[in-house]
Amino acid sequence: MKVRLFISLLILVSLMVACSSGESDDNNTASNGDEVVIDVFNIKVETTDQLNNLVEEYESENENVSINVTTVGGGQDAPSALQAKFSSGEEPSIFLLGGLSDTEKYSEYLLDVSDMESAKTAIDGTLDGATIDGTPYGIPLNIEGYGWMINKQIFEQAGVDPASIDSYQSFVEAVETIDAQKEELGIESVFAFSAKEDWVVSQFSSHFTAPEFDNNIQTAFKADQLNFEYGDRMKEYVDLFNQYNYQPILSLDYSTSVEELFANDQVAIIHQGNWIVPSLNSIDESFVKEKLGIVPLFVESDDEGKIVAGPSWYWGINKEKDEEVVEESKKFLDWMYTSDTGKDLIVNDFKYIPAHEGYDPEDISDPVSREVYEYLLNGKGKIWANNQYPDGFFSEALLPEFQKYLGDQQSWEEFEKNVSQSFTEMR
Repeated sequence: MKVRLFISLLILVSLMVACSSGESDDNNTASNGDEVVIDVFNIKVETTDQLNNLVEEYESENENVSINVTTVGGGQDAPSALQAKFSSGEEPSIFLLGGLSDTEKYSEYLLDVSDMESAKTAIDGTLDGATIDGTPYGIPLNIEGYGWMINKQIFEQAGVDPASIDSYQSFVEAVETIDAQKEELGIESVFAFSAKEDWVVSQFSSHFTAPEFDNNIQTAFKADQLNFEYGDRMKEYVDLFNQYNYQPILSLDYSTSVEELFANDQVAIIHQGNWIVPSLNSIDESFVKEKLGIVPLFVESDDEGKIVAGPSWYWGINKEKDEEVVEESKKFLDWMYTSDTGKDLIVNDFKYIPAHEGYDPEDISDPVSREVYEYLLNGKGKIWANNQYPDGFFSEALLPEFQKYLGDQQSWEEFEKNVSQSFTEMR
């Protein structure tokens, strides 16, 4: 009897130990309390390696922290993937917000970041894109700008000085000049606009919608109407690149446009931003320094060209995680943007334009990123209006209607009417 009792107790103790050692907290704190696990949801595929390097550096300085990075983007539907994470109960500790629409969508999960060093050192105005009712809920990732990214070498070989493009008409003339010499230049086409990518189409539209919203993030976010006040100029640009684009334009994706055609001197112009710098550097280290340039769009006026520039994405912290995870997430982001090591990686590894104070502009190594920074400082930058569109608008309404126009399935007037109607309905 005593033997059976002893064995029963031994089994019970063993089971308890097994359960204890195997048990972990769903909110990312290990049972022994020594290691904190942070799950990061990243959509910046072009800097995946750089983020992984930064994480390794942080982990080496903080042995009690383990950071898992999930990257979804490029040709994948990142917003849907993030939503799926939350729907499945596998929500990340830190994730990227694409402006006020995302901030509102995930507001029940988001931490007020106003007490963080990386919020206090953010450049004036850069928190606006993730601020609701005066409370900031996101740390700006960086400053990004976009417009027509050009291969200056192809322009110069065609006898076109990029600096001479000072109006819409001079841009048209440059395009026609390059197209007339395609064979001699050894290029496939002038443009490689990625009309398959909803985010590329959405970003392109910002050039024309930002001035309608008074170039104000809050105005754009609260707007319930899109009237295409600059629709005529938008149509002119669309017709121009469609005529001289690599075809079939409707199936042209980011990778083909940027990494195959543009990086290999097969096209002269793409619609992208300074985030392509790391990708280009990985393919040809000389491309960015010797060939890459940016040309603005002339929308409100033929006398002044502008690009879209400002914070594009914000890091949000999931306040529903365990306190230890939330605190370590804050420390990680503060380290990223305010420590000497983090700042060095942001500028020299990521090649980012910093959205925080404490950086030397001369540290911005590539000329295009410096040019974007100068556009912003000189008041020639527009807001990321597309990040303030209604949730799902650019993928469910703007892209399909835009593609219908490019595919000759509807008129421009029908495009404007259908998109405007969807904008109001989805708001």
